[in-house]
Order: sequence, then C-alpha cells, then structure tokens
Amino acid sequence: MTLIKSISGIYGTIGGRPGDSLNPLDIVKLTSAFAHYIHGRKMVVGRDGRMSGLMVRNIVVGTLMGLGYDVIDIGYASTPTTELAVRMAGADGGIVITASHNHSQWNGLKLLNHNGEFLTPYDGKEMLALAETENFCYANIQHLGQLTIDETFNQRHIDAVLNLKLVDVDAIRKRHFRVCVDTINSVGGIILPQLFQALGVDFKILNGECTGAFAHKPEPIENNLLGIIGRMKQEHFDLGIVVDSDVDRLAFISEDGTMFGEEYTLVCVADYVLSHTSGNAVSDLSNTRALRDVTLQRGGQYFASAVGEVNITAKMKEVGAIIGGDGNGGVIYPECHYGRDALVGIALFLSSLSQQQCTVSQLRASFPDYQIAKSSIDLMPDTDVEAILKKVKDRFSKDKSAQISETDGLKIDFPDRWVYLRKSNTEPVVRVYSEALSIEQADHLGNELMHYFYDMQKDLVLDKFGLNNNLILHNSTAPLKWTNYSFK
Repeated sequence: MTLIKSISGIYGTIGGRPGDSLNPLDIVKLTSAFAHYIHGRKMVVGRDGRMSGLMVRNIVVGTLMGLGYDVIDIGYASTPTTELAVRMAGADGGIVITASHNHSQWNGLKLLNHNGEFLTPYDGKEMLALAETENFCYANIQHLGQLTIDETFNQRHIDAVLNLKLVDVDAIRKRHFRVCVDTINSVGGIILPQLFQALGVDFKILNGECTGAFAHKPEPIENNLLGIIGRMKQEHFDLGIVVDSDVDRLAFISEDGTMFGEEYTLVCVADYVLSHTSGNAVSDLSNTRALRDVTLQRGGQYFASAVGEVNITAKMKEVGAIIGGDGNGGVIYPECHYGRDALVGIALFLSSLSQQQCTVSQLRASFPDYQIAKSSIDLMPDTDVEAILKKVKDRFSKDKSAQISETDGLKIDFPDRWVYLRKSNTEPVVRVYSEALSIEQADHLGNELMHYFYDMQKDLVLDKFGLNNNLILHNSTAPLKWTNYSFK
C-alpha cells in the first residue's frame, strides 16, 4: 500500500491501514486540513471516472459539509473543468478526485486554491503539517454546509475554449476532420464528444464508457496505446487523440499510425500560439529542446522550470509567458486558465492543422526532430536519492562540455543531448529522461545513467539491506547493456 503527498496532490492506493494508503480516515484528515487551511465557505468538488471515485467523493463532500462548507459537486469532470469551475463559481477552493495517469487501484486529491490553481509548495507543506496536528473543529447542527449538484460546467468549459481568440472554429469545421479518440473509460468519454460536436469534427470514441475499468494503463505512451494505433493503421482517420483519466494530458497519433510524440504536443501548440502572438514559453526540465528551438525562431524567450504544474505556472507568471506546459502532453494557455488542459490543446492543435492545410505527419515533420527516451527505476525502501544524485553530479562535474542543473533533481546537458533524473512526485520511482538526435543515442545515454545510478544505489542501499541486484527498469526502448560509463 502506498500514500504519497506532494506538490502535485495526495495520491494513494485504495484500502489498507491509516497512514499507509488512501483510506477513509486519511481522506477525512487530509480534507479537513485543506479546508481549515484555506479558511473559506464554498468548495467545488469534481471527480474522474475511477471505480473508487464515488466512495472518495462521499467522504470528501461529507467532511466538507461537516466543516460548514457549502459544496458544489460538479460530478464527473476533468481536472481542467474543475479548475475553471472554482473560478466561475467564485469558490474558495476545489478538490479534484483523481490519480491522473496512475493505475486503477490508485486515487487521489488534487487541491486547488481560489484561482483554481494548485497550491504552492509552501502552502502544501503548511497544509500537510496541519493535517498531522489533527487540530480540527467541525460545525454544529446550525452551521452544517449545504450540497449543490451542478453538472453545467462541462459545457461552460467547452464554451470557454471555443471563445479563445486563437481557436479557429470556422477553419476546423471546414476541414471536416475525422478523428479516433481513446478516453480510457474515464471522463474524457463524456466531455470530448461534446467538444467535437461543437467543432464539427467527426469522431470515433474508443473506451468511451465512464466506468473506471481502464482498458489499458492510463499513461498515454506508445506501449499503452496499441489498440488505437492499430485502428489508425487500419482505418482512414486524420488524427488520433489520447487523454489520461482526468484529461489534463494529451497525446496525438498521426494519420499513418505513428506517434506524434507527447513532447511535441506542446511544441506544436506553442509554435501556433507564438506565430500569432509575440511572447515567451516555459516548460519543465524534462521537455524536448524542440520547444526552445521554435520559441527562439518565433522571436520569444524560452525558460525552464522545475517539474510540476505549479512550478511551471509560477515560472510562466514570473517571465510573462503566453504558453507553457510539460513533456507529458500538458498544455497551459493562460488566456483560458493557468492549468494543463487537453481541451485547449486539442482546439489549438486542430486550429493549426486547419490553417496550414496539412496532414498531421507533415506538421510533425516541420519541427526540429529530437528523440526522447523515458524510463524509471523503482526505489527500494529508504533509498537516499539525494545522496546518489550528488555522486552522479560529482562524476560529471569534471566534464567541461556538460552543463549541470540541480533545479529539480539532476539534469546533465551536453551540446547535442541531455539526460535528466528526478524523483517522482506521484510514484516511488526515479524518472530517467534522455534526449538526442536518434532514439539509439537517447537510449544509450539513459541506460548508462541508470546503470550508474544502480551502482550508487548498490553501494548506499543494497549493502545496507543485504539485498540482491533486483532493480526494476521500466519502459526502455532498447535492451540494457553494461558499459564503462563513457557517456559519449
């Protein structure tokens, strides 16, 4: 059983003992702490389609009412819909019940302030400290909160997207797109058909029933999307679209069944936005260099932030960026709101495709072509990640061609490639990202860093616990090979 508390929210596996997982007692404690911390009177609650969602929703809503909060339950709703609903309803905060791209046995609480944005790291730490005190006071019978059910916010979200200046509804309708969409049996199956109908897009939905029985692993990466990729190759669609369970991540598939690339979701949307509006762009450290390239080509400045939506949005505000997001297909367009939003990403992408009168594969070919490899290392109990990263940093400090960033984890940037290691906010793993001009080079660099990390963990952890060499490596696109750590 697992319970993880981070700037991205609170995530856990359902069931188990208090303190070890996302169970009723911990849900009450964390909801109470959040409600006390923001010190308001009105709260919005939305949830994705997970099978545990109703149970978690009932506990969250009941706890809030017991604290004297009036609750607006917007029902099945994406994370960006809930973010917008907080602002539209004039609420003091919001709770999204979702575990994002995590497996079906997980659920979580994403916590929003009065702007419909994630808590800052400072606020998050203060709130979690309050939760540990359990110093809560609940309302008496005269001051219990009221519950309102309002399921209009999906349409209000769509209306907000259609009203964006750069969403070219007329051009999209004239293209008569035919798209195949995988909504993984969650809330995307509810809201995306409404969006496509409004845009005049002909669509076929795969896994469209909002049952929470995910048809495949929720993370929208190629290995999990063989079903829709097969349909793209067999049938004549203009575009494939994939979202995660709470519809803040977005991936595209070209008309020939090849992946557009999660990282290139933001690249394409940013290029379109910057071609019409002068300004700057921001992404986190794990995103492709292609975003930097297109931003500079459009006359803007590119800035990198620490990983995490709240860190990206903070950097965007700091530098006045007009577009931003992350390498997981998250698009943040402040003209709509400061939050990753797949609906905004879809509408802007289709606008770009319509205006350029090209195919998806032709659009992808117009951008700088980098290849990125993504892997992860399962952490053993009590692994000292910071100590290991320090040893990795010391190894590369002698290489004058390497630029090292410790903004969030450890990124080693060479002139023609980079590799990045960081501890996940949502899972007990270390993420390993590497990018180069070919997937073979990216895999080689990533694999060598994983083996180097492996050796450091062996020295610092395996010997301590007397364990064998049993690290589990995930999602690598090439077989692992021992090397002499040449990194060249």
